[in-house]
Amino acid sequence: MKKFSEKIFRTYFVNTCLVVMLVLIASITVIGTSTQVFGNNTYSAYYHGNENNNNVSLMFNVYLGEQYIEDILKVLDEGNAKATFFVGGSWAIKNSEILEQILQHGHEIGNHGYWHKDHKTLSIEKNMSEIGLTHEVIKQLLDYEMTLFAPPSGSYGQNTLKVAQDMGYKTIMWSKDTIDWRDQDKNIIYQRAIKNPSNGDLILMHPTNATLQALPEIITFYTQSGYKLTTVSENIL
Repeated sequence: MKKFSEKIFRTYFVNTCLVVMLVLIASITVIGTSTQVFGNNTYSAYYHGNENNNNVSLMFNVYLGEQYIEDILKVLDEGNAKATFFVGGSWAIKNSEILEQILQHGHEIGNHGYWHKDHKTLSIEKNMSEIGLTHEVIKQLLDYEMTLFAPPSGSYGQNTLKVAQDMGYKTIMWSKDTIDWRDQDKNIIYQRAIKNPSNGDLILMHPTNATLQALPEIITFYTQSGYKLTTVSENIL
């Protein structure tokens, strides 16, 4: 019965997303008439938080690794740490229960595109589709309005920045990259996460087993060093 219900749910979502995509593409003509010029300095990405505050953010980009998220949430709870989880729309539909747990534990949810595309190469309309569909998925699942977008693989262009801003999003990058998706070594991940710490650090991670193993020590380091582990939204204020 559960599998049957999930099948119906996913079918509903696919149909809903197709409708949203058509609406988004139809709205391109309006956005295309904007007098704003690509390359304008108003279109920018965040690589760091507010350096006047002793905040640091752990950011988890999520398309895979759902089996480790519950344990990651426990470690964050034990360390009194809040984090931001940037989730893919296609992942969210398949893992709605885990997604809800992330929110219930008091963490922030951000947009990570729908299909993990290279946003730098995407047109205006395709950037809108990736970001917009994911926004609608999370809104439907959680009644939650996301305001932060982390481009997959950190790849973005002027189209991406313009679309994100026009849709009410801030584009988020990082100041520290653990590269944990590639290097499955908790000691390497730990060293990359804590190297040259500074106010406003944005630390990129993924829900891997090695990251889970390194996480308690990372939290302890920053806490004992006088930093507050908080969400990206609070960090960039």
